[in-house]
Amino acid sequence: MEFCVEDSTDVHVLIEDHRIVFSCKNADGVELYNEIEFYAKVNSKDSQDKRSGRSITCFVRKWKEKVAWPRLTKEDIKPVWLSVDFDNWRDWEGDEEVELAQVEHYAELLKKVSTKRPPPAMDDLDDDSDSADATSN
Repeated sequence: MEFCVEDSTDVHVLIEDHRIVFSCKNADGVELYNEIEFYAKVNSKDSQDKRSGRSITCFVRKWKEKVAWPRLTKEDIKPVWLSVDFDNWRDWEGDEEVELAQVEHYAELLKKVSTKRPPPAMDDLDDDSDSADATSN
């Protein structure tokens, strides 16, 4: 979640299990306040916020990570100022498919490498050949 407030001061972010409370002052000194009730429980202990000159980004982890939410807020009505940031979108449904594709690709590479040529024959090697080479040099 990102709160876009340029040159913010007095920033306070409180992430609880069922809500986030955000407050600050903008560059003009106007106090801003938002309280969002989450659709479901989040892991408040594993969530954090980061401030930059233009915004405050909140990294909020869902309690059940592999469960899709139909929306961010508990309320069925989306606030007009709330929008999806697709630059930071993480599609949890595609994670397993990507991992499976990577494993299949790796297996194909191993198959190609292992079938290119047969392994070298090692039956003509004996213990004496190493010692003979060492004494002739």
